[in-house]
Amino acid sequence: MTQIIPLDVPGIVPLVMPDRFRKEIVYFMTPADGNGAPACGTHEYWVRLEDSERWLDDGFFTLVSPLDAESVAEIELSEDQERWLEWMVQNQISHVRVQ
Repeated sequence: MTQIIPLDVPGIVPLVMPDRFRKEIVYFMTPADGNGAPACGTHEYWVRLEDSERWLDDGFFTLVSPLDAESVAEIELSEDQERWLEWMVQNQISHVRVQ
């Protein structure tokens, strides 16, 4: 199992996620090249709270093809992804480390 550890909100119990989430979290991270996201360390991710709220409300996220920027897919949130986003929003978390 994988632990998601909040770095910007002390005192929050880490969230346990399936190991596959290590590969999925990159779909949600905010790139450090703008959007107010800081550079993160190894296995650390910044996710804008506004984005987490939107994905949770919508029930899906969009995935843009790296080969064709016009190819966009709407991916329905899995139960685990939804649980993670609820945890992020409820606790106002943006910066996490995956361990």
